[in-house]
Amino acid sequence: MKEVTVVGAGLAGCEAAWQAAQMGVPVRLVEMKPKKRSAAHQSPLFAELICSNSLKAARLESAAGMLKEEMRRFGSLLMACADQCAVPAGGALAVDRVQFAQMATEKIRSHPRITVVEEEVLTIPQGEAVVIATGPLTADALAKDIFQLCGGGLSFFDAAAPIVTAESLDFSRVFAASRYDKGEDDAYLNCPMNKEEYESFYEALVTAERAPIHDFDVQNPKVYEGCMPVEVMAQRGKDTLRFGPLKPVGLRDPRTGHRPWAVVQLRREDAEGTLYNLVGFQTNLKFGEQKRVFGMIPGLENAEIVRYGVMHRNTFLKSPGFLGADYGVLRRPGLYFAGQITGVEGYMESASSGILAGRNAAARLLGKAPLVLPRETMMGALADYVANSPSKDFQPMGANFGVLPPIEPHIRDKRARYAALSQRGLNLLSDILDTEEKR
Repeated sequence: MKEVTVVGAGLAGCEAAWQAAQMGVPVRLVEMKPKKRSAAHQSPLFAELICSNSLKAARLESAAGMLKEEMRRFGSLLMACADQCAVPAGGALAVDRVQFAQMATEKIRSHPRITVVEEEVLTIPQGEAVVIATGPLTADALAKDIFQLCGGGLSFFDAAAPIVTAESLDFSRVFAASRYDKGEDDAYLNCPMNKEEYESFYEALVTAERAPIHDFDVQNPKVYEGCMPVEVMAQRGKDTLRFGPLKPVGLRDPRTGHRPWAVVQLRREDAEGTLYNLVGFQTNLKFGEQKRVFGMIPGLENAEIVRYGVMHRNTFLKSPGFLGADYGVLRRPGLYFAGQITGVEGYMESASSGILAGRNAAARLLGKAPLVLPRETMMGALADYVANSPSKDFQPMGANFGVLPPIEPHIRDKRARYAALSQRGLNLLSDILDTEEKR
């Protein structure tokens, strides 16, 4: 039997390879690590989480929760790994990123129908079923070939937050609590600020020296809103952070019994609770400035930063009119793209596109019709956005209920409406999967 070629072993590539292999098709998975790594990658493992370790909300009546449940119903490799590697995170699903990547790597390498090839791909491979899942940091040679094919690409910059050790925190000032007492006590640690502390921190943050970014304005970089550097967000106004990542709502300082003026939250990073990341603190400050400015946060005065925040290039295609809702290239049958390079934004969004791209690549070799999901499903809505967005200023999109068709009759209560939208999509997906099984 002919094989599916998958380029890239990130989240989308792993899912694409897994899904195709599970359908009985041989897979050749090509990954340039460990021989070569991008500027943002640190590990030789597959499915490496670059930014946060959070996979967003877990509840089904949320857009992120709906997406993850759809993936589970497709037999998602990464959802199985995530569920087994979960760490406390309140109402979110967060994972021990090392355990998660280790498990995904082991499952991929041990699959009898997946052959892993460690080499850099310089041009788009030939073949009847090829999936490009090289991500937003696609190496220059391949990126050039891709953009020649599609007529150009788009770029913005993305950022990651620092990670600190738990043992270096001052627990006389830090308290453990989730907002509104949701989740385990150690899911989040909180660094409370009074007004004076916040204003001093704010002034230091907006005047701190930033790392240079080649061919980019570091003071006003073009960034994706969902991963905006904290120093860029702070430029929008003194209280922007207090109504954003530093909002104190739903938290009380046990030392005072009152709600703080602002709160910096730290989210548990690993299963042992030895590492925590600064929530919402994606940054491009110079490393010395990160140490100085973030050391002004109560409880972080002597924090050991084991991974500094960084900013890196994110590149994505002008997908509308180039890709179909099956993630296939319209004018080159048999070539598929998956992951953030398509214009989906987020870990699980990327992985979900890999599910569809991998299944459709395998279906092509098996002589089956492509799978295009209805817009009532979250996976289908994201695929439709990538293929058919009418916006002249195409931008990455993550899971949200706004991309789904409205439910009729209209439900005024938002929580009830979201629950109904989620259930509608999941019911429809169940019917589709039942029909597929019978074929």
